[in-house]
This record gives sequence, C-alpha cells and structure tokens, in this order.
Amino acid sequence: MTEFKRVYIDTSPIIYYLENSALYMDKMKRFFELCLDNNIQIVTSTITIEEYLVFPYASGKLELVDNFKRFIRYMNIKIVDINDEVAEQAAKIRGQFKSFKAMDSLQLAAAIVSKCDMFFTNDKQLRQEKSLPCMTMEDL
Repeated sequence: MTEFKRVYIDTSPIIYYLENSALYMDKMKRFFELCLDNNIQIVTSTITIEEYLVFPYASGKLELVDNFKRFIRYMNIKIVDINDEVAEQAAKIRGQFKSFKAMDSLQLAAAIVSKCDMFFTNDKQLRQEKSLPCMTMEDL
C-alpha cells in the first residue's frame, strides 16, 4: 500500500477517523500511521474543510472544529485551493462522468492538478476516473 508518496484524501475518511467510526477507526488509524511513518504527503482541498465543518457548526459542537484544525496541523496536511485550473479539470471530469457530483469532481480534479499519485475516498463510483488510482476503505 505504500507505493504512493502523495495521497489526496477525500472528506469521508477524515470524518471516519475524527468521529471514531466503529466500522473504520482502526483502519484509518493504521492508514494515518502509515503515512507518518513513510513520509507520505497527505493533500486535501478547501472543500474538505467546508464539508467537515458543517456538522460542528450546525450542532454547536465547536470542540470538533478545534479537533479538526489540530489534526490538519499534526498530520501536516496540505490544503489546496479550488482555482480556475481545478475548476476546468472538474468540468472535464463531469463531462465524461455525468453521474459525478460537482463536489466529487472538484475533489478529484484538485488531486490531479496537485499531482497526487493516489486518491483515497469511500465513494467507489469515483474509481471510474482512471487518470488517478483510487483507493477505498475496503482496500485497507
């Protein structure tokens, strides 16, 4: 599993880890330890920030906001912005895969533009995009 050196992580694996998912917590813990031990750069985008923080702000659980920010710093996760290059790449992806949602296409595009060599998600549908290897929870 360490054949990648720059992995883009979608929002759902972060949620599983930070919210102690009974199904995925152990797998996610091993994944993040693997990244730390093998100097694997983790990348995500500003979309992940927005998607993750909706629940803490909606529920008033602001300690989750702090936990998220500490996690991003501790793991040294690179946050990429959604710019015009990412938006155009996302449009190409959606043009090819009509069932992809805009946010998913933007996440994939951000991974491609930021030159990641793996995309980590739990959305199996996104494996259809073949320009970037895709890993899901069942692959761990």
